[in-house]
Amino acid sequence: MNMPNERLKWLMLYAAVALIACGQTLAANPPDADQKGPVFLKEPTNRIDFSNSTGAEIECKSSGNPMPEIIWIRSDGTAVGDVPGLRQISSDGKLVFPPFRAEDYRQEVHAQVYACLARNQFGSIISRDVNVRAVVHQFYQTRVIDEFVLRGNSATLKCLVPSFVADFIDVEGWIDEEGVEIQRPLPDDSIDGKYLVLPSGELHIREVGPEDGYKSYQCRTKHRLTGETRLSATKGRLVITEPVGSVSPQLSGNGNQEHITLTRVPKMGSVTLMCPAQAYPVPFFRWYKFIEGTTRKQAVVLNDRVKQVSGTLIIKDAVVEDSGKYLCVVNNSVGGESVETVLTVTAPLSAKIDPPTQTVDFGRPAVFTCQYTGNPIKTVSWMKDGKAIGHSEPVLRIESVKKEDKGMYQCFVRNDQESAEASAELKLGGRFDPPVIRQAFQEETMEPGPSVFLKCVAGGNPTPEISWELDGKKIANNDRYQVGQYVTVNGDVVSYLNITSVHANDGGLYKCIAKSKVGVAEHSAKLNVYGLPYIRQMEKKAIVAGETLIVTCPVAGYPIDSIVWERDNRALPINRKQKVFPNGTLIIENVERNSDQATYTCVAKNQEGYSARGSLEVQVMVAPQISPFSFGDEPLNRGEVASVNCVVPKGDLPLDIYWTLNSALIVNGELGFTLVRLNKRTSSLNVDSLEAVHRGSYKCIANNSAGYAEYVSTLDVNVPPRWILEPTDKAFAQGSDAKVECKADGFPKPQVTWKKAVGDTPGEYKDLKKSDNIRVEEGTLHVDNIQKTNEGYYLCEAINGIGSGLSAVIMISVQAPPEFTEKLRNQTARRGEPAVLQCEAKGEKPIGILWNMNNMRLDPKNDNRYTIREEILSTGVMSSLSIKRTERSDSALFTCVATNAFGSDDASINMIVQEVPEMPYALKVLDKSGRSVQLSWAQPYDGNSPLDRYIIEFKRSRASWTEIDRVIVPGHTTEAQVQKLSPATTYNIRIVAENAIGTSQSSEAVTIITAEEAPSGKPQNIKVEPVNQTTMRVTWKPPPRTEWNGEILGYYVGYKLSNTNSSYVFETINFITEEGKEHNLELQNLRVYTQYSVVIQAFNKIGAGPLSEEEKQFTAEGTPSQPPSDTACTTLTSQTIRVGWVSPPLESANGVIKTYKVVYAPSDEWYDETKRHYKKTASSDTVLHGLKKYTNYTMQVLATTAGGDGVRSVPIHCQTEPDVPEAPTDVKALVMGNAAILVSWRPPAQPNGIITQYTVYSKAEGAETETKTQKVPHYQMSFEATELEKNKPYEFWVTASTTIGEGQQSKSIVAMPSDQVPAKIASFDDTFTATFKEDAKMPCLAVGAPQPEITWKIKGVEFSANDRMRLLPDGSLLIKSVNRQDAGDYSCHAENSIAKDSITHKLIVLAPPQSPHVTLSATTTDALTVKLKPHEGDTAPLHGYTLHYKPEFGEWETSEVSVDSQKHNIESLLCGSRYQVYATGFNNIGAGEASDILNTRTKGQKPKLPEKPRFIEVSSNSVSLHFKAWKDGGCPMSHFVVESKKRDQIEWNQISNNVKPDNNYVVLDLEPATWYNLRITAHNSAGFTVAEYDFATLTVTGGTIAPLDDGTGQGNVHTRIRLPAWMPEWLDLNFMVPLIATVVVVAVGICVVCVALSRRRADDMRGGQKDVYYDVVYNQTMGPGATLDKRRPDLRDELGYIAPPNRKLPPVPGSNYNTCDRIKRGRGGLRSNHSTWDPRRPNLYEELKAPPVPMHGNHYGHAHGTAECHYRHPGMEDEICPYATFHLLGFREEMDPTKAMNFQTFPHQNGHAGPVPGHAGTMLPPGHPGHVHSRSGSQSMPRANRYQRKNSQGGQSSIYTPAPEYDDPANCAEEDQYRRYTRVNSQGGSLYSGPGPEYDDPANCAPEEDQYGSQYGGPYGQPYDHYGSRGSMGRRSIGSARNPGNGSPEPPPPPPRNHDMSNSSFNDSKESNEISEAECDRDHGPRGNYGAVKRSPQPKDQRTTEEMRKLIERNETGPKQLQLQQANGAGFTAYDTMAV
Repeated sequence: MNMPNERLKWLMLYAAVALIACGQTLAANPPDADQKGPVFLKEPTNRIDFSNSTGAEIECKSSGNPMPEIIWIRSDGTAVGDVPGLRQISSDGKLVFPPFRAEDYRQEVHAQVYACLARNQFGSIISRDVNVRAVVHQFYQTRVIDEFVLRGNSATLKCLVPSFVADFIDVEGWIDEEGVEIQRPLPDDSIDGKYLVLPSGELHIREVGPEDGYKSYQCRTKHRLTGETRLSATKGRLVITEPVGSVSPQLSGNGNQEHITLTRVPKMGSVTLMCPAQAYPVPFFRWYKFIEGTTRKQAVVLNDRVKQVSGTLIIKDAVVEDSGKYLCVVNNSVGGESVETVLTVTAPLSAKIDPPTQTVDFGRPAVFTCQYTGNPIKTVSWMKDGKAIGHSEPVLRIESVKKEDKGMYQCFVRNDQESAEASAELKLGGRFDPPVIRQAFQEETMEPGPSVFLKCVAGGNPTPEISWELDGKKIANNDRYQVGQYVTVNGDVVSYLNITSVHANDGGLYKCIAKSKVGVAEHSAKLNVYGLPYIRQMEKKAIVAGETLIVTCPVAGYPIDSIVWERDNRALPINRKQKVFPNGTLIIENVERNSDQATYTCVAKNQEGYSARGSLEVQVMVAPQISPFSFGDEPLNRGEVASVNCVVPKGDLPLDIYWTLNSALIVNGELGFTLVRLNKRTSSLNVDSLEAVHRGSYKCIANNSAGYAEYVSTLDVNVPPRWILEPTDKAFAQGSDAKVECKADGFPKPQVTWKKAVGDTPGEYKDLKKSDNIRVEEGTLHVDNIQKTNEGYYLCEAINGIGSGLSAVIMISVQAPPEFTEKLRNQTARRGEPAVLQCEAKGEKPIGILWNMNNMRLDPKNDNRYTIREEILSTGVMSSLSIKRTERSDSALFTCVATNAFGSDDASINMIVQEVPEMPYALKVLDKSGRSVQLSWAQPYDGNSPLDRYIIEFKRSRASWTEIDRVIVPGHTTEAQVQKLSPATTYNIRIVAENAIGTSQSSEAVTIITAEEAPSGKPQNIKVEPVNQTTMRVTWKPPPRTEWNGEILGYYVGYKLSNTNSSYVFETINFITEEGKEHNLELQNLRVYTQYSVVIQAFNKIGAGPLSEEEKQFTAEGTPSQPPSDTACTTLTSQTIRVGWVSPPLESANGVIKTYKVVYAPSDEWYDETKRHYKKTASSDTVLHGLKKYTNYTMQVLATTAGGDGVRSVPIHCQTEPDVPEAPTDVKALVMGNAAILVSWRPPAQPNGIITQYTVYSKAEGAETETKTQKVPHYQMSFEATELEKNKPYEFWVTASTTIGEGQQSKSIVAMPSDQVPAKIASFDDTFTATFKEDAKMPCLAVGAPQPEITWKIKGVEFSANDRMRLLPDGSLLIKSVNRQDAGDYSCHAENSIAKDSITHKLIVLAPPQSPHVTLSATTTDALTVKLKPHEGDTAPLHGYTLHYKPEFGEWETSEVSVDSQKHNIESLLCGSRYQVYATGFNNIGAGEASDILNTRTKGQKPKLPEKPRFIEVSSNSVSLHFKAWKDGGCPMSHFVVESKKRDQIEWNQISNNVKPDNNYVVLDLEPATWYNLRITAHNSAGFTVAEYDFATLTVTGGTIAPLDDGTGQGNVHTRIRLPAWMPEWLDLNFMVPLIATVVVVAVGICVVCVALSRRRADDMRGGQKDVYYDVVYNQTMGPGATLDKRRPDLRDELGYIAPPNRKLPPVPGSNYNTCDRIKRGRGGLRSNHSTWDPRRPNLYEELKAPPVPMHGNHYGHAHGTAECHYRHPGMEDEICPYATFHLLGFREEMDPTKAMNFQTFPHQNGHAGPVPGHAGTMLPPGHPGHVHSRSGSQSMPRANRYQRKNSQGGQSSIYTPAPEYDDPANCAEEDQYRRYTRVNSQGGSLYSGPGPEYDDPANCAPEEDQYGSQYGGPYGQPYDHYGSRGSMGRRSIGSARNPGNGSPEPPPPPPRNHDMSNSSFNDSKESNEISEAECDRDHGPRGNYGAVKRSPQPKDQRTTEEMRKLIERNETGPKQLQLQQANGAGFTAYDTMAV
């Protein structure tokens, strides 16, 4: 009952852990994490001056997400590193200059311009320039020198400071000789005294008298950096001279030079402008300032801020506006002098970019504005990501944002002294994809030792970063862990983790994390490494109280039985808060310091009881907590006291408590604040007298190591308003700008408002209306251009809510004479319309107004057309003169005169009566071109108003006059040119005149057509993209339609190698008429990875247009075509090898070589791709580590470019050094008697070299006897220790030795000699691996007295001997010819009367794989997708598949498929073609059995006929063929063949045999009014379609002719041929041809029957064996397991040519050749690899020419690779031929003729005989065990047979044939005899094969493969005598797939694809038909016995020469047998395979 609940609880706990872990991940990486570029939080200042005794720290802090990295750089951008003792960069990014000795000063360190660079993945920013200056403490003296001065003048004493310290020395004051100190004046001090210390440090002494000459003065200075003060070394005094007469002003020390001085002062500082002139009488000084930008000057206004002392001008609190050029003018009665001073007031530079961040979509504009302040500003510059972009304007505009534009932008403003910067971020909008793990490593369990390669592939946008963790801890690169990553072409990131020689401690949970700014994806899996438990060190865990602790124990080792957590040796959980999970996760909820702070121990155990422990220290921290505080609910008033306490009752000490006001830190003692730390947990804030500055938000912040807390309280301080400037009554002249000031202060800041009294008296006020001329700025009322309306009472009010506020009422008055705002104006009127003339006079009323006309008084009484009205306005009077209807006489000057008490004024109106002009006339064209036309016209009447302009209107002829363009022409001209017309365009043009009144009517229109021009536009949207390494595709669109200038005929596309002076190679492309369609052109045969320049120009009939801009593009990178050269390896140690090489030649790199790859593996594992290791390196050598000791390694080197991996170098080999061996893995000591003990042992697991000997150590236990040693040869695994004492224990151990030395000792074992000898087995449990069909021996060495009985059990069943298994005398079990079923456990039992013992061996049988499952998944027109599954019964791991496929008319091709590929695409296939597909698997034993053949076809059909009317278009002497009317059936058309003839002709005329499908084709030179036949053959890869058409050409006049009445009715295909009238009707060829053909066929048939009967009789007459027979077999449907019993003597079928039923072949013309006749007499094509039928050849049956046959000595030669029978012996007329079944002696039938095997020859596939479907191949005798040796010989895709095992070229799969590894089966040399079972190519092979999918050549004369290499020759043979094989010679499929039968009406197939010559084991290479005869000439007869035991031939099997001759005559033996008989002289040997 409880079990489900218990399980549920565990599941819930697991879910909780997962949720918490997931929550933490999400919290750490919220989906909308605010990721941003870097921003400076704390930027270093412009200047850092420091003393060498103090040093300096420069802080630079930035924020951003991810957190930016801080790097210090120099002004040139190079990074700054540590200089020991002088400069270092701290971990938190500070640049630190430690104190240093004076002699260590280095200018490049201590007088340098630095900058701080902050960067993260979104960009980089650089700080302002930091001018660092270290001042070395050195001795200096200041001096004061004497000053010469005329009596009565002012004197200035200077304090002279050495230049090297001048920047750091300030003059504090002066001391006279009496010690009286003269100090700098304070801001409020008067400066009228005798002495004044100027701001610049000089001592100014006013009105010098004789008494001043007796005093001396010293200056006191202070060093700003060190704080040191000192007095000047010398004292200065005034030397006073008495004037002799008058002296004009003299400038001290300057003679008569031009006097200009430059002065700089910081803003708000004080400045001194000196005017050092003396004169007598004492001069008068005046200061002027030049108005900026002019030579005008104005006197300097002196006030509280600007003062003048004698000639010195002192400006306090300087502002930027004080900058400028000043002039001091010195005058006395004698003369004058002047001094110019340029003052620059510097304000600190600051900058800000608006907006600070913006997200802009791709292609949109972005604008950044740099807003800066400060003075002076010399330069503005911009940077992007720390690099200058050459822009110096305040506004930076990016018109179209691209991907590379995103990042950080900075604006820098600089002057000579300082700089400032601001930054902004530009982000890219658009789509982002969060990271996705596309491929990842899986959980893996492994032994220690090998290297591990973990791989993660992730994708996303933006591209994610991948990091690795082991048990939650980030993995960094070290000597064993290597993390690397790269980005693939499709944007995925591939990251891998390499662990060199993995240890048990490397096990754990590995996690790869793909992270980008839009999310995180992660994958984790365990790596289990067998080994003892191990727990990685856990860092101290600090956690804040109240949180949940989650920790997982980082355990390594495998397998782990349990993981538990302990605390104080108690297993957890010990309370409810704790949860412990089996995977090692510990969760403690709501942690508390008292209960949970402790050391926790994780204990991991395995099943053997080994355990590991790891400790975790958990520290619980308590974060601070602040008690609330308040300043009270009500605001406080100015002058009151405020006090508040901040108490932190909770939180770990020490606590840091500080206060801020409005986010600014409060400093004790500043601004009236007093901070008191009452105790460790309380801080008190006090203000004695509140002021306005104390108002704001106060924050108390407490922090400790666990966190921080803050509490905020607000303090308000009230201050009532008070006047600063109270307004008073003002009077202003009308029209002037009035300004009335009203200013007040208080807190909150008072609101100053102005109101105007309602009416003329004060009392009620209303707000001022906002208008253009009235505004209030900062309390000041401005009335611009004041008018009478602005007069009245105004109220100024200042209110801030404290108290009743302030207010003041003033009167503003305005006084004005009458005034007209407009003195003179023109007024026009249209003739006949009414008009009104108005005059408005402003000013004091009353105002009188009179009207004059042309200076004559105007009286309305005299002319009733005129009327005058007056209107009184608030500002004055308005007078109006109305005219009822205007006449031309009203054009006159009207004047109105206004008068009042203050004056008079007048205004004039010029009246003009106007009308519109008449239309222009006589418009004509003077000249025209492609883009312009010259016009002229006559000027019309102007309507009493000057013609302003003419408007020429023009439009395209098809447009309406509402869609017109205009050209404006001045009114004074009558000729104009209309430009910007388009060439080759029809225009309508007309003209109108225009004056001020209006526009005339349009003139008559004229029509013109502009001339054509060459195109003026360039082709648009040009793109050049690499297609592959030698091809580029150029695409473009036409120029804009308006720039064609005619009709575009085509384009010239030019290309050349970039950066060369060669001219372009142009190709011409015709224009595509489809609207908007892109043109494209593929440039082919280009060089690999080479940059080409491409230009395009359009052309029309006038010429070519402009060339486009040069587009440059590289062809795709190729792979290096040559391998690295001079590869060499050197063994360094027993586990390291150095590999070196030289780069491939540059010209062969075909790209940029990025890395080199070293491929290496132990030589015996080299064949297995999965065992190979890869090491990447960029250098030209590398050291391979972690290799196996004393192991031969094979290595290859290749270079890699972006195009991929290059050619691998030739393999090189090196062997690691030997080492001492490990200890023997096990030892036994068995009692053999009372004085003997048998010691046996197992060899070391790692011998690390060749074991030279074993040393057996023995020692009597307990006694002080010396240890005895005994050397034992390396092949002996036991040793009998004799002469021992009975019942005395002896200790034994064993060591192994190599040439390096003796290895580790085995474990010790103790035994005691005894009379009792129990049965014991000295052998050990072991695992034996046997290869399929080899012998296996399993030892069982036993001791015992009495002699024990040994029995074996096989898989638990008692063993009984049989012909394959037997017990050897030494107790071993021998199994012969191991098969798959032998695998399993074998136990040996030894028993005597005392005891029994047993051991168990495990036998593993390594066999090739069984046939895989192949199923079709999908088909397209050019590809097949197949699914591959291994056979369920396979035990050995599969290494991969070889996929074999061939088209119906083509050769077999192969493709390697990896074992983990679920599906495989076979691509680049022919469309609509039949295909055969099968697969074989392979493992380290060899190639396996073939799968069933899969018959399929690609999609697509032959071309389909079109409708005749759509296809044929007839004229009188030609016919047009529209080939686009044909439907391609899904397969692209390749070409058409066009033939024609007149209807009554027999012969067809071929017009073209290669008409392209896209074009129309015209058949010319036909006769009018004639009937024709047309035959069209349409070809595509699926086949061809023939169509015949009748048509009649039209008459010369275009009429049609009557149809012919031929008696066949309607129809146009195959009409009867007209005969001349004199021939009888029955001679019609349509009738005669079939008749004659029928007669011929009947005659041939009769002949064949006769010949067959005669042969049967001839055979019956012969004596001899009757089991030799002929047979014709085709279209057999029996399976390979069935045998056709045709051994009846009466079964004698004639061998003739019989076409198989599935192909209709016409009879051979003119002969009744049988197949052999045709072969013997044949000529032609058999030497060709790809003999194909050409339907265009006149003779379909070209005969085959036999090549010459080489003769070899005294025996018959072989013509390898020819499909012919060769006969060189008299009496061989009855040759062995296709479809013949014959008996072949000499196979392994123990020479018993009755067991002879029957073979049947196969049909010739030389291109004439039709293919035979389902041919059962070789017939086996009944009951023959094993597989049927048969071939499937049909080209019509036979039904796949269940038991067939097929291989690549249709031959027998030599699956189990011992053969040289990967060698060419056509090799005739003897091969490496130690390779056992390998993948052997398939052309012919062993008897283990099933029917192959192709059609092997029966006439092949090469020997068949030996079945098992004659390994088992004797009773048990010599199993390890030879593993040799015969070279399989020329067993290729001759003329089968490659020479398809010519009987089929199919088009020639395409040439075969190239074969990979390097992989002849899997792909049939091209020598299929061309195996060199010379290669096989060496085979002069059988090659020895290949390891078989030679036997003397049995007499009954020997034949004399005469017998052989008879046999040959009866066809019982072939020429090969005769050859062997002659060559050996002794007959046949067992295992010799005969090939006939």
